[in-house]
Amino acid sequence: MCELFGITSKETIYANSYLKEFFSHSDKHPHGWGIVCMEDNEASIEKEPMDASKSIYLKRRLTLPIEEKTMFAHIRYATIGNVEYQNCHPFSKKDRYGRRWTLIHNGTIFEYAPLSKYVQSQSGDTDSERILLYLVEEINKREEKRDTPMNGQERFAFLDEIVTGMSKDNKLNFLLYDGEFMYVHTNYANSLYYLDRGGTVIFSTQPLSEEEWKSVPFTTLLAYQEGKRIRTGTNHHNEYFENEENMKYIFQIFSNL
Repeated sequence: MCELFGITSKETIYANSYLKEFFSHSDKHPHGWGIVCMEDNEASIEKEPMDASKSIYLKRRLTLPIEEKTMFAHIRYATIGNVEYQNCHPFSKKDRYGRRWTLIHNGTIFEYAPLSKYVQSQSGDTDSERILLYLVEEINKREEKRDTPMNGQERFAFLDEIVTGMSKDNKLNFLLYDGEFMYVHTNYANSLYYLDRGGTVIFSTQPLSEEEWKSVPFTTLLAYQEGKRIRTGTNHHNEYFENEENMKYIFQIFSNL
C-alpha cells in the first residue's frame, strides 16, 4: 500500500514537519517518492524511484522551507508497475483546454476495462497513470462534444460519475488537482485521514501528529478549494475489501517486478 499526503489551504503554510514525518514511513514503502507543489495551472514535480529515507536529494530538500497552499506528496509500495522513475507519483497531464490535472493514487485497479487501452501508450506501466490518462481523455471527449470547457460544478459531477463506476471492486484512494479544485476519494477503511486547521486541510494515509485527525468521509467523492470543502458527491457504497483472490493477484504481479 502506498501513502498519500496533500494540502489545500487559503494561506501559505509551512509543511516541513508534516513532510518529514510522512517520509519517515518510507521503510515500508521503499519503491519511490514524489512531491508536487501546485499553483493555479502549474505543477512543479520532484520524484525518484528509491526509498525516500535513502535519498540525499530529498534529505537536502527538506532542510529548506517548503511553504505552499496546494501540494501533494507520495511514497510508493509497488504493486502494479516496475520500480522506475516513470512509475513514481505524481502523474500530471493537461486536457484539451490546457487545464492541468495532477494525481496521486493509493490502491489497485483489478478490473476496469476502459483503462486497458492505455497500456501501450502510457509512459510507465502503472494502473495509477492509466487512471489519469483515462480521466483526461474522457474530459476531452465531453468538452469536444459540447465545444466549451466544463465549469467546476460540471467537472465535479462528471468525475463523480466516473469514480462511482471505477470504485466497484477496486481499491481507489486518490488525491487529484485540476488547478482549481482538489478532489479526494477513499473506499478502503482507515486509509485516509484529514486535519482541519481552519482555512487549511491536510490529508494523509496516516495521522502525522498529535493533532485531531479524522477519517475522510467514506465511498464519496469530495472537492476542496483553498482549505474548504465545497462539494460532496454520491455515496456509492463501493467499499473495497481485501480478499484471497485479489491478494494472490497482487503477489503474482509484485513477484515479477
